[in-house]
Formats: sequence, C-alpha cells, structure tokens
Amino acid sequence: MSEELPGFAPKVFSTSDVGVIRAEDRVYEAMLDGWRSQQLARGLVPATITPRCQLVDRFFTYTNEYPWHWRPQDLDDYMAERRLASSAITVRTLRTYSNAIAMFCEYISDPRYMWTEVCDKYFGTHPIQIRFEWNTPRHSADDAMPTRRRAFTRPELQQVFDCIDDYVDDLHARNRKQWRTVMRDSMAFKVAYAYGLRRRELTMLDTIDFGPNPYVPQYRRYGALTVRWAKGTRGSGPRRRTVLTVPGFAWVVELLEYWCTDGREIFTTAERSRALWPSERGERITLGTLGRSFAFHRDRAGLPTELCLHALRH
Repeated sequence: MSEELPGFAPKVFSTSDVGVIRAEDRVYEAMLDGWRSQQLARGLVPATITPRCQLVDRFFTYTNEYPWHWRPQDLDDYMAERRLASSAITVRTLRTYSNAIAMFCEYISDPRYMWTEVCDKYFGTHPIQIRFEWNTPRHSADDAMPTRRRAFTRPELQQVFDCIDDYVDDLHARNRKQWRTVMRDSMAFKVAYAYGLRRRELTMLDTIDFGPNPYVPQYRRYGALTVRWAKGTRGSGPRRRTVLTVPGFAWVVELLEYWCTDGREIFTTAERSRALWPSERGERITLGTLGRSFAFHRDRAGLPTELCLHALRH
C-alpha cells in the first residue's frame, strides 16, 4: 500500500542491491520530485508548490549539505542571515521560509515515504526535522499586516469618492473620453467597498455573479454576490464565497442596476464577455489597471499613500 503514496521513494532505491551512480544527487532530486507529487496530491497548485521547492533548493545550496545531514543550527544560521541582510526580510516572510523547510523535512523524515530507510541504506544516516518551537518565528497580530497599512476613516472615504465623482463630471463636461474609464473605476471601487472585495475578486466579477436574496426582496437581483475568485487556503487555488448585500450598503443596489443596464454598455467591448468591468480594448480590466487608477485618485484627493485599494476591505 505504501508504494501507492504520492511522493513515495522510488523502488529502485529501496530494493536494488546495485550501487547507484551519484547516489547523493539522485536521492536529493528524487526527494524534491516526490515532495512535488505529494503536494499535488493534496490539491495544492503549482503557484504554491514551485516557490516552496525553490526555497528548499536555495537552502540546500546555502548549507552545502544534503538534507539527511541538515541540523537545526543550519536553519538558525540561514534565517539569521536573511534578517541581517541589507534588504532584511519581514517576520512574516521569515515564517513562510521556515514553514516551507519544515514541511519538506516532515515529508522526508516520515517513515511512510521510505526516505529514512533509503538514506540509512546508502548514507548511514537519515533526515530529521530541524524546525522546532524554539527556532520558529512567533505569529502575532503585530506582524500580520505591515504597520504602514490601515483602514480608511469615514471622512477619507467620502473625500476620495467625491474626488473621483467630481473628476468624472469635469471630464464629461469637457467632452473628454476618459470619463468612461474613470466612471467605471469609481463604480468598481464602491462595489469593492460595499462587499469587502480583494483586487482579484473585484476584477474577476461577471454580471451573472449577482442574484436575489429571498429574505430581502427589495434588493431585487442584487441581494447576494457570488465571489468565484476568492482567496484560497493553503495553496488550494481560488474558492467561492457568497457575500450578502446588507442594509448599511443598500445604496449599491441602485448603483449596480444603473451600471449593468446602462453604464457598462458605453464600452464597445462589453458585448464580448460577461465581465462586469470591461476595458477599452479587452474583455476585462486587469489588477494593475485598478491599482494604478486607485493610487492616482487617492493622490488627487490628497490622501496618504498607505491607503491602498486593499484598505477598502478593512
């Protein structure tokens, strides 16, 4: 049964009585390949797996030792150098590095995958876990979010939204075609605020993502929003979540009705797809477009730079 496990040590290592050429390199490479397979079997996505494997490889290069010779001191030294470097990493990043190395060590030291048996056979030693409570960066609310980020105050929200709306009126009065994109962005920012959306969640919205809430019929077809590109957990990729329209943000219903009925149609690209926020040339706006637009209007409103688009969620 164990040989069916994703990430199991290749049979050639555990059963062959013949020496393996460049055994150290071949076992190490097979360990990394096996760890990738094990993570894929757990449902993780390549965007999560690849950086983890690259980090382990960098740690291997740093120690100049194979994993079955790693010791806790190696991890301590590696993390200390990352913190003392001229471009020191944050505690949050330090924890990410530590977790990745710990997960790799947990995998290769788990007897179910037979790597300990392989290493004992070829090298007379076996891998161990090198990350413990006493050399693990502590998790606290203080380092969960950079101190430079904060939420908007109500006056600041009113200030930035008024600034954008006034800019739309000014551009429209001067017959400048930019008024269309500025109005679209204004609508998008208000929807992000009303439903607490991340940038990717916001850009990936489609017109069909809204639906009625039978308990609040007065909101018509905008009683609930299905977010199809919500942030996943533990590298599992996008997930779905539903956000209800609440009384405090009931104004968004009228805004969405106007946008989906009339406003969106001012873009000639709107008929190409169901994207809620079409661009002037493509089917959908990009993450970068929204981020740059928000920064531009925030600066025009005279607000501090720590107030980014993500701050609308807080």
